[in-house]
Amino acid sequence: MYKNMSVAAVIPALNEERAIGKVVSDLLSLHNEDRSPVVDDVVVCDNGSSDTTAIRAREAGARVVHEQQPGYGNACLAGIGALQGPDVIIFIDGDHAFEATQAVRLLDRIAGGADLVIGSRTLGRPVRGALAPGQALGNSIICALIRLLWREEVTDLGPYRAIRAGALARLTMADTRFGWTVEMQVKAIQQGMKTVEVPVDTKVRIGQSKISGTLSGAVGACTGILCMIAKLRWQQYRQYRYR
Repeated sequence: MYKNMSVAAVIPALNEERAIGKVVSDLLSLHNEDRSPVVDDVVVCDNGSSDTTAIRAREAGARVVHEQQPGYGNACLAGIGALQGPDVIIFIDGDHAFEATQAVRLLDRIAGGADLVIGSRTLGRPVRGALAPGQALGNSIICALIRLLWREEVTDLGPYRAIRAGALARLTMADTRFGWTVEMQVKAIQQGMKTVEVPVDTKVRIGQSKISGTLSGAVGACTGILCMIAKLRWQQYRQYRYR
């Protein structure tokens, strides 16, 4: 346990056979001073891979669940459904773009009282080429929009994050595709949760990105995120209007 908290990691994955084993192994290699594991459980959700992602994940020590319905949110929801009652959940991608060892940075802030901790690539040290130009531009625009609409300092929608299980349950996450990360952050703001950012370093991912690597992925992600922001803002407006 990490400072008296049980910690689980959820990794949504689609065709990440070259990287997934490294991510799982890195997470499971983290230990506390008493040699107990920092991460007690790693769940990989194979979101319809056509390669050996599931096999490589199991070999590295993860539990694997399958979700055939495509979508980042679907994979995260399926992973959450397989958890065994942890206190804290870490979300990290399976492409080895993040340093799994930096999970401790996120957990330190959870232990300090935060409900949601975002690993910010903007505050960290991204390797050249880690973020495609369009991806970086889109991220900065969306963050600026959130700051404008909710007056909350946001620098990144990064998928590397940690959240208390009770806080996650209160958010009633519902998005099944690209709006998942922004849904979590905005709902946390709306509910007055303590949200903080910590710097995380970013490497060039292993393999091709399913979002920034294709035009359809980039357009779909941008559309999904903007639609989610509009939906949450409209719901908030209606809530205050009809009180």
